[in-house]
Amino acid sequence: MTTAPDDVAAAVLAAIRGRRVVRALTDEPVDTAQLEAVLDAARWAPTAGNRHLQRFVATVDPRVLRVLRMVSPGMIQRPTAVVVVCIDRARAVAYGFRPDIPGLSVDVGTATATMLLAAHALGLGAGPVTSFSKAAVATVLGLPEGWTPELIVCLGHPADQQPAPMRPGSRVTWRDLTRWVPPADAPAT
Repeated sequence: MTTAPDDVAAAVLAAIRGRRVVRALTDEPVDTAQLEAVLDAARWAPTAGNRHLQRFVATVDPRVLRVLRMVSPGMIQRPTAVVVVCIDRARAVAYGFRPDIPGLSVDVGTATATMLLAAHALGLGAGPVTSFSKAAVATVLGLPEGWTPELIVCLGHPADQQPAPMRPGSRVTWRDLTRWVPPADAPAT
């Protein structure tokens, strides 16, 4: 039986609306198959020129996770798995890109958004972390020459109680974030 396009669209939009950054996780390990499903989803994220210059480093090792937390002040959750999203800058240069081309950071963002949605779809809690020592993370993970860690995706099982949102208040609407050009109320010419 096939799913109607409207049903698929509704399910995808519901997943997007329902995903939250999870800041409190249990100590239950993330199943290897779930972690691999998150990584597999990330490879489907769009990339500049379809070159896939982002690289992923995954760990569930409690010792590595503990050290990563020590060098990542932004990691307030205690994940049982992480994926560090890196840029392979050496490979980017080999393709003829400048190592600081903005598209590389866009690729990190699209891969991260895809992983966050995949984790949510699998019932996992997830949250991105950008506050960390890049040099320390690179050392802890033994990253190859030319790889730079750009973002850490924390994964685990959501705790029943979550901290209050960092910026409580009403949600922003798409209208709050959008400007029409020409203005929507302007007459068409």
